[in-house]
Amino acid sequence: MPHRILVVDDEPHIREVICFALDGAGMTTETARDGAEALKRFSEMPPDLIVLDIGMPETDGLEVCRQVRKVSDVPILFLSARDEEIDRVLGLEIGGDDYVTKPFSPRELVARVNVILRRSAPRRLVPEMQAAEVVRRGLRIDAARHVAAFEASELPLTATEFEIVRALASRPEMVFSREQIMALAYPTNIHVSDRTIDSHIRNIRAKFAAAGCESAIDTVHGVGFRIGRCEPPKSGMLG
Repeated sequence: MPHRILVVDDEPHIREVICFALDGAGMTTETARDGAEALKRFSEMPPDLIVLDIGMPETDGLEVCRQVRKVSDVPILFLSARDEEIDRVLGLEIGGDDYVTKPFSPRELVARVNVILRRSAPRRLVPEMQAAEVVRRGLRIDAARHVAAFEASELPLTATEFEIVRALASRPEMVFSREQIMALAYPTNIHVSDRTIDSHIRNIRAKFAAAGCESAIDTVHGVGFRIGRCEPPKSGMLG
């Protein structure tokens, strides 16, 4: 099956150039003219990758990325008309996988898309992290079903968040450095920063907290992170 790519840009000529290049490389493309249409297309049928312009009016590419990252780890390649570090860094920190600056070479864009698709293909974890089920007090991870639950409440983790939690819970005695977590979540992405990992950890903690767990991940200052107690708050400790 060819990869499905959603191309989002408010300039018709740019959409045409990108679609022509990707279609010629054996992929199938869909387009969206703005951020609102992109989110609608995404909800109808998630693509294998999104080519996403940052500088669109109203709902810009960064906001589209934020909304998508709440529910999915679908790869995102940003397009930016400005060669400014703040655009690139912010885009990558909120969950982008790579960026291309306009004007761009269609051949380079296709090459970057292919690299991201190869990189995002299902990965095997190292043997010690391949247990079919991991239980940590109130946390239960079912690897076969790709489900994590706390106290019977299923956690809405993205694929990357699931792998991070699974790795930490599989080695409860181990403190993972940011570099180790980056290697697990993004094995070949040299652009990922420490702050991207911190963002994943914040999101994971927030989802555990919503399920009643305030002790999902511990920070070991100067070293990294390890799985927490994964227990509900003790009665009488609230208020």
